[in-house]
Amino acid sequence: MSISKTWYTPDEAESKFGVPKSTILKWVEEGMVRSEQRGAKVVVVNGDDLELKIEELIRKK
Repeated sequence: MSISKTWYTPDEAESKFGVPKSTILKWVEEGMVRSEQRGAKVVVVNGDDLELKIEELIRKK
């Protein structure tokens, strides 16, 4: 069981993972990254999903 933080605001995720916020929000819209929303606004995104997506992109290069 991990005790590290798993959910991040889009701004925190951009800073931590080095991926533009616009890209993160696009991945959320495409269903590749889980999120919690309030209305149409993305409040937090799942860091584990982001790590998997980034790893996938790195492996493709």
